[in-house]
Amino acid sequence: MKQASASSYQPTKNCIRLRKSLLLAALGILSASSLIWQQYTIQVVAAEENQVATSNSWQNASFPVENFQAYSSPFGYRRSATGGSGWEFHRGLDFAAPQGSYIRNWWSGKVVKVSDRTACGTHVIVQSGDWEHTYCHMQGHVEAQGGNRYLIDREGGIQIWEGQYIHSGARIGRVGMTGRTTGPHLHWGLKYANNYVDPALVLRAMYAQQSGRTLQSSARIR
Repeated sequence: MKQASASSYQPTKNCIRLRKSLLLAALGILSASSLIWQQYTIQVVAAEENQVATSNSWQNASFPVENFQAYSSPFGYRRSATGGSGWEFHRGLDFAAPQGSYIRNWWSGKVVKVSDRTACGTHVIVQSGDWEHTYCHMQGHVEAQGGNRYLIDREGGIQIWEGQYIHSGARIGRVGMTGRTTGPHLHWGLKYANNYVDPALVLRAMYAQQSGRTLQSSARIR
């Protein structure tokens, strides 16, 4: 009976090993396929973003901050900016500049939102056709009058109303430290047709088109 039991147990053990090997092989194939698909998707999205950035005319576009010092955080995945151990997707480009430096509107458009109650801090969102541009961590706060909301920075002489039309290059705020931030900077976010676009691609295209003009350090974007 013991020999019969041992012989009947051995094939079962081999089957388990075989199943484990097949499962690991299948998982390996799926992981490799998933990685290839992710890389392909990233390449396609990057190509689409680049096409969007380079197919527009940026002759009248404005660099978004005065007293620019450096690009402090690029678009894409990064370690938590506030000291956490995890990763996060950074949906914009950060410009380091001294606190109080003026922020300029990148492209003419309508102010669709002002707010001061999110991680973006005091911020303005401008709509320019299919483009939406966001300016975060500004000085000042939001007030309301007669049901209309506006951003007010009295010290900087800034008052921006929702619904107001803003020209390219106009001062719309100042660099601050409101919201989720570790230092004074402008977080600049761009969307095209409601999809995020890497602002560095747009700045490169701007620099290439405005080669006869001075665009602050755009060529140094990596």
